[in-house]
Amino acid sequence: MTLIILLFALGIVLIAVEVIVPGGILGTIGGLMMFGGCVMAFIEFGTGGGIIAVVVALSLAVLAFYVEFRVLPKTKLGRRAFLTNEISGVSAAFGAEARELIGKSAEALTMLSPSGYIRIDGIRYEAFCQSGQAPAGAALEVIGADNFRLIVSETKHH
Repeated sequence: MTLIILLFALGIVLIAVEVIVPGGILGTIGGLMMFGGCVMAFIEFGTGGGIIAVVVALSLAVLAFYVEFRVLPKTKLGRRAFLTNEISGVSAAFGAEARELIGKSAEALTMLSPSGYIRIDGIRYEAFCQSGQAPAGAALEVIGADNFRLIVSETKHH
């Protein structure tokens, strides 16, 4: 009986620590310890004792998840531990936005050798120079786009 209680207690402690040290390993070990406690209960106390152990284990798991996801985020510690803000910036042109930029004039903000940064209408984008290199300040034209950057070429001076 002592071993079963010890396995349950250590299992719950490891599951609780999983909140602070994410990664899944401690929670998995804690769950396995509780499973081991249930197996020991079946061996030591038969079917009736095993079923009681499974019910207790599931109840403790539900209680732990409730505390973790409902109670803890409202505490001072929980507000510091859980992420609440979202970063919504983009670093490249994608999809329809990239297609709309094809044909536009751009200025090289950095040397493109062959990659670097350009400015179009005051917005900075990552770009790839098809001709290999373009100096900072060069006049460029957007001629295409791939997954993460615009493809540019130097404009021809007349």
